[in-house]
Amino acid sequence: MSTPVVLAVGGMTCASCAMRVEKKLNKLPGVVATVNYATENATIELPTELSINDAIAAVESAGYTAKELAHSGDEQGEIKDSAEVVLRNRLVISSILTVPVVLMAMIPALQFDYWQWLSLTLASPVVIWGALPFHRATWTNLRHGAATMDTLISMGVIAAYTWSLYALFFGGAGETGMKMEFTLLPNHSGTSEIYLEVASAVTVFILLGRYFESRAKSKSSAALTALLNLGAKTVSVITAGTESQIPIGSLKLGDNFVVRPGERIATDGIVVEGASAVDESMITGESIPIEVTAGDRVTGATLNASGRLVIEATAIGSDTALARITSLVENAQAGKAPIQRLADRVAAIFVPIVILLALGTLIGWLLAGEEPNFAFTAAVAVLIIACPCALGLATPTALLVGTGRGAQLGVLIRGPQILESTKRVNVIALDKTGTITTGKMSVQEIKLTGNVSLNEFLTVAGSLENSSEHPIAQSISNYAKERVELVTPMDFVSTQGRGVQGFINDKAAIIGNPDWLATEFSLAVDTNWVSIQQDQGHTVVAVAWNGEVRGFISVSDTIKADSKSAIARFKELGLTPVLISGDNRSAAKQVAKEVGIDTVYAGVLPADKVGIIVQLQSEGKVVAMVGDGVNDAAALVQADLGMSMGSGTDVAIEVSDITLTNSNLTSAATGIDLARKTLATIKGNLFWAFAYNVAAIPLAMAGLLNPMIAGAAMAFSSVFVLTNSLRLRGFKPTK
Repeated sequence: MSTPVVLAVGGMTCASCAMRVEKKLNKLPGVVATVNYATENATIELPTELSINDAIAAVESAGYTAKELAHSGDEQGEIKDSAEVVLRNRLVISSILTVPVVLMAMIPALQFDYWQWLSLTLASPVVIWGALPFHRATWTNLRHGAATMDTLISMGVIAAYTWSLYALFFGGAGETGMKMEFTLLPNHSGTSEIYLEVASAVTVFILLGRYFESRAKSKSSAALTALLNLGAKTVSVITAGTESQIPIGSLKLGDNFVVRPGERIATDGIVVEGASAVDESMITGESIPIEVTAGDRVTGATLNASGRLVIEATAIGSDTALARITSLVENAQAGKAPIQRLADRVAAIFVPIVILLALGTLIGWLLAGEEPNFAFTAAVAVLIIACPCALGLATPTALLVGTGRGAQLGVLIRGPQILESTKRVNVIALDKTGTITTGKMSVQEIKLTGNVSLNEFLTVAGSLENSSEHPIAQSISNYAKERVELVTPMDFVSTQGRGVQGFINDKAAIIGNPDWLATEFSLAVDTNWVSIQQDQGHTVVAVAWNGEVRGFISVSDTIKADSKSAIARFKELGLTPVLISGDNRSAAKQVAKEVGIDTVYAGVLPADKVGIIVQLQSEGKVVAMVGDGVNDAAALVQADLGMSMGSGTDVAIEVSDITLTNSNLTSAATGIDLARKTLATIKGNLFWAFAYNVAAIPLAMAGLLNPMIAGAAMAFSSVFVLTNSLRLRGFKPTK
């Protein structure tokens, strides 16, 4: 047995750091750990024989700090906010000191006598204190025999600073009246040049990139933070008729609590008193409030829009819908897509290769007869330009934003590996009842026979069916209630699977299967009309009283308002829709025809649904399955991509890859579209991160890049990847 725990890991500054921590944790016996640089979390499956302290000790032995998180919401937010303030202060002070150093180095008119010594005075605090996080990380890594991206930055800054000290004290750079011009390319002027502006400016550029990175990561996880903040902090509980305010953590199952207009519902429950409209948009993505009354279920953190409600708590803590949604989003963001693991492996071996390239550049130019100053500058440029921070951020930042945006739209993506499945899917198999249709029967058509008014007909039919619990009976009863006054039947009798009988206003009434009325009671039935309705997939009941059939009512499951447009959207996304239903062929084909599906599998048992998925896969199809019931669970697992309706059974939701909390079929299209766009953003980020290094390193090795320009370009590459990922926040759902 293993226990999932989450650690907040401190001190990580790049993807290589995350890889080191992950390797260290996974060396513990029985541990399976994933470390995400973007969320700064370590998600660990910890075996029972190990404690959380063992995991923390492993992280600390790698040179980082770790702290257990009961929940990675407010507590972790405070940690990140504090670190961001420290980083911002370091950036501001370093920038103030660096600006005059850069201006004096670039503009000869500002180079008064002994200006170089003022530059040394201003640059030294930046190199020593401003770049301290890079130096500290480098030293920690060296003690553990490792190198990270901080190693490249620290080596580059120290090398430029050390060269400047040598030139000032032992070369010609310390002489009175020394002049220096800024160039885009390294120069060949021996030891008469200093690189204090490079050492300080690179530090500021990297700090600026890290600050923007920190800010962007905060924004990218804003959706999850918003979810966490939606929960109520206190609740008004009714005890022995007295109302009192208590912390939400003290609420118990079965407690009755009050929710007034404008307040959020404290936890999941059942309405026991009152009626109101509840805004469930944070759970379902739907803006239209839902009317609730006694007996209706409500979800915690949704907003009570109008009336006063008294609710019985049916779930608390981690069992609530909000907690499950938050957990799903956190798990998705903490995981890694296969494409990210490739980037992590590249980043882990990249630093030692870059150091070798820098040494090769230095030695190569010296052997070629170049001035040491030029060879040294080219080597420093290689160290700085190669830092692959953008590579480490390419996947997790896009994943953070994409899954967070999905949660806002009612699409919960269970894990990062799901993204790549959505790209390959080309067939989408759809359950009928509860997926394409509402799963609720409704009256479609009424046919009167004989001399009877519609009101009289509905009074008899609705009153008699009102005493039955059958879904068809309830649909007829509800239809009649809206139009006539119902009465209580006398001598009510129900015949299982056939129909009901009773007296309504002294009328001996019978309602049920037309065949039953014809064979059991020898009543004349219009079989032609009944057959037409049944061919359309409708169920027909006959209504008779006093020995004569008075009319027929056809009912059927109602197609959801968005189903037809959703099917059209699937086709636009390159998916072939297939209907799989346990209903009879006539009903299934009629529904398929109305929504635009050509391929229908009808009369299918749960085990057969799996067989159909397997058959499609054997034909080379990559199949997505959308369902909502227990009978869909096995098919959801078998499919390459399982999508469950949020209104469905717990088992269907548990086994699915994507959960649609608003239960609209359009959300399935939205989920696939969002997942594909997130994957495309990840690939775009990786392309630019790789392309940047591939193009820039040869330029630096060839002596065609000033180290200060290299530092600015490296910082910009990380910021570009982050801002590109943030574009997903503007993703618009399928309408």
